[in-house]
Amino acid sequence: MPVPHFILRPFRPEDLHALVIHANDPSVAANLTDAFPHPYTEAHGRRFLEEAAQGPALRRCIEVDGACAGAAGLHPKQDVWRNNLELGYWLAREHRGKGIMTAVVQQMVQLGFAAFPEVTRIHASPFGRNIASQRVLEKAGFRLEAELIGTLVKHGQVEDELIYAIRRH
Repeated sequence: MPVPHFILRPFRPEDLHALVIHANDPSVAANLTDAFPHPYTEAHGRRFLEEAAQGPALRRCIEVDGACAGAAGLHPKQDVWRNNLELGYWLAREHRGKGIMTAVVQQMVQLGFAAFPEVTRIHASPFGRNIASQRVLEKAGFRLEAELIGTLVKHGQVEDELIYAIRRH
């Protein structure tokens, strides 16, 4: 089955409405850190769009059918982790399971290594229960580096943290 057409591009102010609608879905926040707010309001969306226009993170809009349907970001690490980028992403519920996110992750890896020549490793840390995200990373060429048992707490539930990474060739 072919992957539906999508565009990975910088965010624009006109993305606000669709961003807020999709980001406010509880299934989005359920698989992200607590720094991702829920409910997701217009004020959150405005703040995010302002941050996305600045640096140092590389944030991209996932556009499907002409509208913002998700986000992907690469976040530079500091100190002894300075040669690493952390990858985060989410996609609107109606576009999941179609191969879009695997293609997005592959493109983000290319963008990250091109934009940050000092970076040698890109990593992501899905929850142990988030099988879909684990499959996305594996299909995109990431390898499981570690499984940390019971290290996270989300909505009062103790969660495992998986660490996936891909290295510059």
